[in-house]
Amino acid sequence: MTNDTGSSAEELPWSKPGSGVFLQTSFAQGLAGAAVWAALFLTCQQIYQHLRWYTNPAQQRSIIRILFIVPIYGLHSWVSLLFFNRENYYIYFFTVRDCYEAFVIYNFLSLCYEYLGGEGNIMSEIRGKPIRSSCMYGTCCLVGKTYTIGFLRFCKQATLQFCLVKPVMALVIIILQAVGHYHDGDWSPTGGYLYATIIYNISVSLALYGLFLFYFATRDMLTPYDPVLKFCTIKSVIFLSFWQGVLLAVLEKAQVIDSVADIKGTPTTAGTVSAGYQNFLICIEMLFASLALRAAFPYQAAGSERTVTMHSISSSLKETMNPKDIMTDAIHNFHPQYQQYTQYSSEVTGTKQPYEKL
Repeated sequence: MTNDTGSSAEELPWSKPGSGVFLQTSFAQGLAGAAVWAALFLTCQQIYQHLRWYTNPAQQRSIIRILFIVPIYGLHSWVSLLFFNRENYYIYFFTVRDCYEAFVIYNFLSLCYEYLGGEGNIMSEIRGKPIRSSCMYGTCCLVGKTYTIGFLRFCKQATLQFCLVKPVMALVIIILQAVGHYHDGDWSPTGGYLYATIIYNISVSLALYGLFLFYFATRDMLTPYDPVLKFCTIKSVIFLSFWQGVLLAVLEKAQVIDSVADIKGTPTTAGTVSAGYQNFLICIEMLFASLALRAAFPYQAAGSERTVTMHSISSSLKETMNPKDIMTDAIHNFHPQYQQYTQYSSEVTGTKQPYEKL
């Protein structure tokens, strides 16, 4: 069947709602690429400015790590889109991209700790105060309890477990994919997608719960740092993108999103088209995320500009991307003989004094 211009309906991939052929067009890939490269320009310029104004390394290290989510998410999603319908190559890009989620969540919590002067200062403010019961924040079961060092430890552990679970699950998914037991959107109990989604959902929900509890306990202290904008921006990038992917997989399972055939006429495997739409949407969303992160983490808030060279910028960037701190923190917080003395600055003497964790 042809239209008035003599073009067949198959030459108009956007003519059929839900058709995955749209993802294979130069228009879709070009639009996604333009959004990604615009987001890259904005974010890389912001990272460069933070490195030039690198006068508060403890805070800016976490901020720069958070900002890198835009290049990592954007580039991996765009390359995955270019490899759409190529033997599920996108899954390997997914695993690398998704592992960075855990790194970002940890660094956001670490940044909040730095804003508030460390664990010792936080405990000096909230220790012994009653925990207000709230169904919204999930503290209904903590009626009559008070804030203790164990509370802060739980918040940190809830976040760190996601940093451990995510890379392990990424490796498991790669192995299952290699042996043919993993396909995105395949909800069969004999496949790996269902169980990976359940495990990931439990882990990410626990991490979100830990962040909520921490914010609930320290929101008055964090008010000067505009935590709501920062939290909502990061949560929308990570958590909403996850649920967006699950929704698309459900829509494909319900045949709202149609499968497509490759050049050999073979239909795509389960989840391919929904994953393709997920990649396309993330590419577009990264442009908006770069603007939101630009507003949430302005480099001017770090302090004054310093005289820098390319060597100093390179050294600062190298220090920023070293994951040694997260590994040390994870080992410490999950150690069965957890015992540490944190230190806080004395406002009177300026000296360090021990503050025992019980």
